[in-house]
Amino acid sequence: MSRAPLILASRSPRRRELLSLFGLPFSVRDADVDESPLKGESPEEMTGRLARLKSESVASLAPDSWVLGGDTTVAVNGEALGKPADRAQAIAMLERLSGGRHDVISAVALVGPGFAGVEVSHTLVDFMELTPDMIAAYCDTREPYDKAGGYGIQGPAGTFVREIHGSYSGVVGLPLYETRMLLQRAGLV
Repeated sequence: MSRAPLILASRSPRRRELLSLFGLPFSVRDADVDESPLKGESPEEMTGRLARLKSESVASLAPDSWVLGGDTTVAVNGEALGKPADRAQAIAMLERLSGGRHDVISAVALVGPGFAGVEVSHTLVDFMELTPDMIAAYCDTREPYDKAGGYGIQGPAGTFVREIHGSYSGVVGLPLYETRMLLQRAGLV
């Protein structure tokens, strides 16, 4: 078992809660990376790249540490939705998700002494039909504005979900199975 410290490269309280389930001590350091998509990049490629960049960014400041980074993308018909900047964007995103199925792509990356790995999780999420009043009430909670696709499954928007096929924790922001696989390969669990 490695004694190098573990750092979570994320300011997300949801990722902190999920990582704590492994019982490993860790600290938190925000990764400062440009999250803009690259031309021609698929949502899956973007999500994996951003998870890796976040880990590498923090690892460059703490080279003897293990650094875990993550990224989550909501995609509809192969298009990444991002995080809404304002109410109008949140409404537009929720209208696109209403009554349909979308893909939540969650990537986790681990870098450390002599190790680098990325794992990607896909979860299909089916939303019920949302009325304009439901969308407006949800936007009033202020919850949509810091979340990929404009919603968080662990909050009130969880009531919009008819069904999921895949990883619930991946939709929240840190796919636990994929995280365990990386931590095990690195000898951390």
